[in-house]
Amino acid sequence: MLSAVDPVVLLWLIFAATVVTVCTLDLFIITHGHSPAGVASALRWTGIWIALALAFSGAIYLLHPHGGEFSTLFIAGYLTEYSLSVDNLFVFILIFSLMGVSPVAQPKLIKLGIYLSIILRILFILFGLALVERFHWLLYLFGALLIWTAWKMLMADKDEQVNPEHNILYKLAARFLPVHDVGPDSRRLVIKADGRWFITPLFLVFLVIGSTDVLFALDSIPAIMGISNEPFVVLTSNVFAVLGLNSLFFALRGVMGMFKFLQHGVSFILFFIGAKMIAGAWPPAEHWFKEHNFVSLLFIGTVLALSIVLSIWHHRLSPHAVKENNP
Repeated sequence: MLSAVDPVVLLWLIFAATVVTVCTLDLFIITHGHSPAGVASALRWTGIWIALALAFSGAIYLLHPHGGEFSTLFIAGYLTEYSLSVDNLFVFILIFSLMGVSPVAQPKLIKLGIYLSIILRILFILFGLALVERFHWLLYLFGALLIWTAWKMLMADKDEQVNPEHNILYKLAARFLPVHDVGPDSRRLVIKADGRWFITPLFLVFLVIGSTDVLFALDSIPAIMGISNEPFVVLTSNVFAVLGLNSLFFALRGVMGMFKFLQHGVSFILFFIGAKMIAGAWPPAEHWFKEHNFVSLLFIGTVLALSIVLSIWHHRLSPHAVKENNP
C-alpha cells in the first residue's frame, strides 16, 4: 500500500504525524500537571527530538527524488534554525527573570510561546517564499538584513536585548486594559471578577513573548532562504527546529550560564548566510554554492561545535559565571 504512495506525499505524512506526536507528548507528558521537568529528564527528551530530526533527514535521503541534496539542506537548515530557536529560549528565560514569573507559571507560557512560534514561522515562511518567487531581488535585501542582524547580535549585550517595560504591546495593554493581580502562582491569562473580565500580569508577559516570537520568526525567513528556497526543505527544517523546545527550555534554564559563546556562534552563522545570499548576485558564486551545498552544513556545524566547546571550556575555567548568569 505504501509503495503506491508518492514518496514526497509520504514524507509530508511522516512530517505531519511527527509534529502531532511531539506536540502531544510535550503537552501531556513532559510537563504533565504543569510541573517543570528536571534538567536530566529535559536533556533526554531533547536528545529524542534531535534524533527524530536526524531520522527524518534519513527518510528524506531514502525516499525523496532529490534525497542526497535535500537531506543535506534539511540538516543545514535545521541546525541554523535550531540555533536561532535556542537563542530565542535564552530571551524567554531572561523575560521570565525580569518580569518575576514564578516557576509554576512558566510551563504554560513556554508552551504558548512555542506553539505561537510554530504558527508564525509557517505563515512568515510561506509569505516570504511567495515574495521571493515574485521578487528575486529580495534575497539580496534579506542577505543584508542578516548581516546587520549578525552585527547587532554580536555587539549587543544579551541583557540589553530585552526590556519588557519598553515593549509597545506591554505598554498599550497595561494602559488600556484592566489588569487584575491574581497572585504569583496563578497560571491564568484572563480572569472574571465582579462580573467583569480582567487580564492578569501573566497576559502581559505573554504579549512580550509573542512580540519576541514575531522578531525571531522574521529572522528565520532570510536565514533559511539563504540555505534553500525549496518549500519542503524550508518548512520541515524550520518546524523540526521548534519541536521539542518545551523540554529544551527546562534544560537550558538549569545550565544557561555554560553557553556564553553560543550567541557569538549564531552571529557568525547569520553573517555567513547573509554574505552567501548577497554573493548569489554573481552567477558563478550562486552556481558554486548550489553545487557544493555541503559547505553550508560544514560551516554551520563547525561554528556551533566551536561555540559550545569554547563555552564549556570557559565555564570550567570560571565555574562561578554560571551562578552569576542564572536568574
